[in-house]
Amino acid sequence: MSTKIVIDCDPGHDDAIAILLALASPEVELIGVTTVAGNQTLDKTTRNALVTLEIAGRADIPVAAGADAPLRRELRTAAHVHGETGLDGPELPQPSARPLGVHAADFLAELIEPGVVLVPTAPLTNLALMLERHPDVADRLERIVWMGGAIAEGNVTPAAEFNAFVDPEAAAVVFASGIPVTMVGLDVTHKALFTRAHADRLRGAGRAGRFVAELSDFFQRFHERSYGFDGSPIHDAMAVAHVVDPTLLTTRNANVAVETRSELCDGRTVVDLRGVTGRAPNADVGVDVDAARFLDLLVSRIESLP
Repeated sequence: MSTKIVIDCDPGHDDAIAILLALASPEVELIGVTTVAGNQTLDKTTRNALVTLEIAGRADIPVAAGADAPLRRELRTAAHVHGETGLDGPELPQPSARPLGVHAADFLAELIEPGVVLVPTAPLTNLALMLERHPDVADRLERIVWMGGAIAEGNVTPAAEFNAFVDPEAAAVVFASGIPVTMVGLDVTHKALFTRAHADRLRGAGRAGRFVAELSDFFQRFHERSYGFDGSPIHDAMAVAHVVDPTLLTTRNANVAVETRSELCDGRTVVDLRGVTGRAPNADVGVDVDAARFLDLLVSRIESLP
């Protein structure tokens, strides 16, 4: 029996690939997509979610747009990573579907029922708003698998990962909610690099495969330039993959606190692996990944799409 999931995202190259992985995986059933401002502005991330579903032939999956800015901060996007559209690289079709006329925070509350897993791959603004408006959701949400944060590195500052940095107040709300959270951070996503060879394998596959290859062409250039990587981490797809196959990731149960008032470490997810703070564990934190199996799963599943 498949696990019902909802993806809350800000597409973004890796968000789009995460959506496609979910659609290609019989272990999960994608019942809805919500969008938030992050990698790009809300109008662009929402269009990109619709475009991705269109390319996969799944325009039937409902999409709801949410917050166009963080809870208490100005929006900081990642146009330097994802380009002006948020999905620079391929030619983007005009989506046939439109977003629902309901805010993502309210739509999420409608979708969440026992057994549903929420997979946010973006700043956690929509989730914080959902918990504020619909506190009862905390009692029926099975768990959250979030791509965000890091134990020991940052990608937007030396201390902070982008999704945590954009809206640390929202992340703090989610980690304090009592809902089981799995954090899939940079410590594991940077261990699995999608290379030009992977892209070339998909280039001759179906429409979705070609789309991913062309996304990778653009995304990889950034990682080669900025990190010296010989591939690109597909961060968000790893969160979906963890739901598809929980054996891919090794996790540690630990307390995660989010820094919201530091000049140098704003947005840092402070992970207490040794229990030195005495705070109760509130998350399972990814510490290792079987990179080869993850990449094989990712490529083979997307290869199977039309």
